[in-house]
Amino acid sequence: MNKEQQIFWEEFKKQNSNLAEINFGHAWGFGDSSEMADRLANLVLKGEKTTTTGSLIEYEIVNEKVPEVDMTLFDILLNGSDKPVAILRTTNIFVTPFSKVTEEHAYKEGEGDKTLSYWRMSHETYWKRIFKELNIDIDIPTMDVVCEEFEVFWKP
Repeated sequence: MNKEQQIFWEEFKKQNSNLAEINFGHAWGFGDSSEMADRLANLVLKGEKTTTTGSLIEYEIVNEKVPEVDMTLFDILLNGSDKPVAILRTTNIFVTPFSKVTEEHAYKEGEGDKTLSYWRMSHETYWKRIFKELNIDIDIPTMDVVCEEFEVFWKP
């Protein structure tokens, strides 16, 4: 966590001192580019994006734990310039094959026209690019994905 993120975190804790327990999870942004991080963070701030999806294999590759539901655990959402824009709390997690992601989850991702077909196309395109860069051959329709639902708990 850099200095700006630390100040943001301390302000969040100060503004929410009524909570019995506040634990820091991660500071993170969406996607693999600053443009994508900005675009998706803006959807979150507008209330249009309340879910995200990651490939399980990516968590395994970087040896990162799958997010968990813990009402005392909060993340800092970063924009494309790594500036903090909101505090998020995970409200639900489930793992499912890519091909079994639901219309509801796709809609809550808030991207494009919010349809499942758009979600599948955009995520498959994204993961094909990522896995090609990592030299990983994977069948995307059958791969497991981590579907995370979250709420914006606080924003300045």
